[in-house]
Amino acid sequence: MGFSETKQVLGTGADGSIITFNSTESLLPGNEDMDFVVSWLKPLIPSSGLSDGNFLYLAAAVGVATCPGAPQLQFFAGRPRAVAPVSPDSGVPKPTDSVTSILGRFSDVGFAPSEVVSLLSAHSIAANYLTDKPFFIETLLQGTLFPGNGSNIGEVLSPMNGEVRLQSDFNLARDARTACVDANKLRGRLAKLSLLGQNKGELIDCSSIIPVPAPLPPTIRPHFPAGFSNKNVQNACATQAFPSLTVDPGPVTSVPRAYLRLGRIYRTCWGGGIDCWLHQQPPTPIPVV
Repeated sequence: MGFSETKQVLGTGADGSIITFNSTESLLPGNEDMDFVVSWLKPLIPSSGLSDGNFLYLAAAVGVATCPGAPQLQFFAGRPRAVAPVSPDSGVPKPTDSVTSILGRFSDVGFAPSEVVSLLSAHSIAANYLTDKPFFIETLLQGTLFPGNGSNIGEVLSPMNGEVRLQSDFNLARDARTACVDANKLRGRLAKLSLLGQNKGELIDCSSIIPVPAPLPPTIRPHFPAGFSNKNVQNACATQAFPSLTVDPGPVTSVPRAYLRLGRIYRTCWGGGIDCWLHQQPPTPIPVV
């Protein structure tokens, strides 16, 4: 989001500057913990022959393709190298921002409220549970606890142990401007986001090299996680009743910790990545690497 239609000083858009100028941009509000992700990618870039921006968006598209049921994302190559970091006032939306502020920031780069909701699917790909209309199922469940080490700035009560719920996700799911929005159409929204500040006519559509994600088994449909039902839903859409869904069998759902490795350093995170800590020795066992 280091880009603006009205404030050109913010940055030049989707050019990979978070990698090129990581020592600066990782310190900006909203970019916390990005240095850890960048440190995985940066050593791989020189041998690829790609600019930082091209490599970043290629990696994102290929990464999403490993998720069954995900869309095959578009990838446009040819981004020039970032020439400067974004402004300290980059305008990256934060979990503590109001819905009005978040929608206004996205409007400044050409995104409607419905498109903002679609982009929240990135949170589901990362750690949350399931998505479908009228909104994201998990996000509408009543929160009862904080995972990990307790409440953090920008975090609100979660419905299940081990899952971090962002304050902004909670608010968007309950705001009249966004509560009834169909959460699908992620593919086109991410393509639009990846082209911010770029001239599409000067790029090459290389989407054909992105693997096609495996489909979900036909038996998997939108459903409640085990231990939850319609009685746990806080439906904020005044014009649509929440649908009746099946419930996963088994004990109440909890989200296990993820263990992320970089060299000999391990990072332990609860779902969503807010509660993380570093340690030198690998946990035993390591459920996710």
